[in-house]
Amino acid sequence: MDILELREYINSFKLDNCALGNQGYNRVLLQLFGYLGHGKSSFINSCKYVLQDGEFKTYADAGQSDGGKTTRRITYPLTDTITVVDNRGCATMNSYETGEIFAQLGNLLPLDQEVVWDTGYQSIMHRLVESDIDANYSDFVVPIFVYSVKKGITEEEVPEIKDLLDNARTLTGLDPIVVLTFKTQGDLTGVQAKFRNMGTERIFQLENFTQSDRLRTRARYQEILTFFHGVLKDVEFRMSEKRDPPRERAERKKFILEFAHEREMKREREQKEQAMAAQQAKRDRAERDRAERERVERDRQRAREQELEREANKSWYSRLFS
Repeated sequence: MDILELREYINSFKLDNCALGNQGYNRVLLQLFGYLGHGKSSFINSCKYVLQDGEFKTYADAGQSDGGKTTRRITYPLTDTITVVDNRGCATMNSYETGEIFAQLGNLLPLDQEVVWDTGYQSIMHRLVESDIDANYSDFVVPIFVYSVKKGITEEEVPEIKDLLDNARTLTGLDPIVVLTFKTQGDLTGVQAKFRNMGTERIFQLENFTQSDRLRTRARYQEILTFFHGVLKDVEFRMSEKRDPPRERAERKKFILEFAHEREMKREREQKEQAMAAQQAKRDRAERDRAERERVERDRQRAREQELEREANKSWYSRLFS
């Protein structure tokens, strides 16, 4: 398909036209997630630029969002059917931040509202229960993992990223699509290989448009339009199956609550182990201190005995020659 055909297909895409109709869905929600500073906001600006085919505008502030100042799940409509969400990113992928990512990915937190990292199982449970008041069943969630090629991937990071992608797949029922940004500013081949080794099937790579680099080229347009074409073909394929939006939302909620509960139990185990380790360390220090005191006392006693022996020998020597 050429650029015009791709744009027409994307802009005219309707869930009503899927094999079994919309089945209760009325919007495709592209959920961007990942680390801070990897180009999520610039990707949104690029998508708007290409799909609207107008002047380049900064819709998502890359300096704020990728720098960690954005604390909301911000929606950006792209077409009548497609909306992209700039979810709050993470600096690290510890279990508390990933728990928040899953709550966002599952679309169980309100859109365009503040997102606060939860502080425990009770916190996230209460927030998920509150979200049921205005439960949203009508968004078809597509997970999009955005990763910067220029950041590279260390061997230590591979397990945590793979775990994140595997959990996102279990949560949403779709394989996360990986978008590699800054493709010309690092080892693209190496990063692609690591994602493929993690089991990633859909990988797109691109160089985002920016205010200082917004030159329209066929290749860059084609990259972004091909990404959307691939996403929507995946949606069409999944929508050819019988869907049940309320049940799927319930399953996502169950996954997150179980994840949060296991995380809480793990934290309690770790705290108990740390407390036991601290107590053992305290006992070990006390034992070392006791042993050291005994050694010092033995050395003092030995020194006293040696001094007495020297005095006795000196006294004997003095009597011998007096």
